[in-house]
Amino acid sequence: MNNQGIEIRWHGRGGQGAKSAALLLADVAFKTGAHVQGFPEYGPERMGAPITAYNRISNNEIRVHSNIYFPDLVVVVDETLLAAVDVTAGLKEDGAIIVNTAKKADEIRPLLNGYKGKVYTVDARRISVETLGKYFPNSPMLAAAVAVGKVMDTDLFISEMRASYEHKFAKKPEVIEGNMKALTKTIEELGEVL
Repeated sequence: MNNQGIEIRWHGRGGQGAKSAALLLADVAFKTGAHVQGFPEYGPERMGAPITAYNRISNNEIRVHSNIYFPDLVVVVDETLLAAVDVTAGLKEDGAIIVNTAKKADEIRPLLNGYKGKVYTVDARRISVETLGKYFPNSPMLAAAVAVGKVMDTDLFISEMRASYEHKFAKKPEVIEGNMKALTKTIEELGEVL
């Protein structure tokens, strides 16, 4: 994260955890001393409907209170949105986009309206099924956002996420371990391309 901070826009479908991931990222960044905002854009909230969520994370006080129109990073939790929503709208050329897909970045680039910046792909379905036993894309995509956006040191992120999960899922240790594996696996896989 540079001194000006980072602005992130999340695109997902209702029920996939994009809003939860944005709020969790804000919570974890706040615990590290950063100034944060994490909020969804409310529309017709229903399962499967496109949703948008946002994060602002900075070392400085944040005085802006609006949606994010020119994000540094876009996280697409559902690749079917590439055909339905202009996910690259306003995305800075020196920024990046992360798409949840089994495809390679070169296969996704033609679907990004001529976006010339960095494109990363994460197979959140495979990672979450391997680590959690079910398809929950938000943990892998959250880890990807932290790693690609350089929001914080990844070791600090892992440590803070463990504390957060241990608090939230105290009676479900299998949920804690599965999510921790999903986070670390994503960061390890992305480490090869960053």
